[in-house]
Amino acid sequence: MALISIRDVTKVYDHASVPVHALDGVSLEVERGEFTAIVGPSGSGKTTLLNIIGGLDQPTTGSVIIDGVDISSMRTDDLIDFRLHHIGFVFQAYNLIPVLTASENVEFIMLLQGADKTERSRRAGELLEAVGLADRASTRPAQLSGGQQQRVAVARALASHPSFVLADEPTANLDGKSAIALLELMERLNHQHGMTFIFSTHDIRVIQRAHRVVTLEDGLIKADIAGAHQ
Repeated sequence: MALISIRDVTKVYDHASVPVHALDGVSLEVERGEFTAIVGPSGSGKTTLLNIIGGLDQPTTGSVIIDGVDISSMRTDDLIDFRLHHIGFVFQAYNLIPVLTASENVEFIMLLQGADKTERSRRAGELLEAVGLADRASTRPAQLSGGQQQRVAVARALASHPSFVLADEPTANLDGKSAIALLELMERLNHQHGMTFIFSTHDIRVIQRAHRVVTLEDGLIKADIAGAHQ
């Protein structure tokens, strides 16, 4: 069974009484351990598709099945709980909590899950070490570079032991060196731990590293090919 199965998904937004078809019958399967980039021009439906996979938005029609569970028909409370335990998110804008330290930001998801303090502290320490920021555990986001903040965001995304990580334009706000360091980190997590990553991106550096590249245009999948690193 595929980790993620998207079946004939449409998404229609009503803007000033004019329906906008962001997705138009998209079907896609993602297996465990994939390192997949979803690409396409602005307005192609990339972020909409990522948000629907992540349960942040609901499809107008169609189904989204994750780990055998149809999340497209879930009640809001159940969906929030499912996201918390199954899906990691890395956003373009980092979305760290400014008043919390790097370690506390990583621990926050585990706090919501009900993990005890000892376990939260242990796992946060392991993850910050894995992303090369063990020495910045007590530092707040404002004292970290953009690349460091995004690495904290990756550690936070992994804290919940998710089934997969969704990364929406994760390199967009980073300089070249930081972007490459982040991608190398994600590749390492994919290769060594089998972590599944799905990217929405314009960045050629992400696309070149992807094992699979899915191209969207006008809400439709136009191409789905193995990447150079397959």
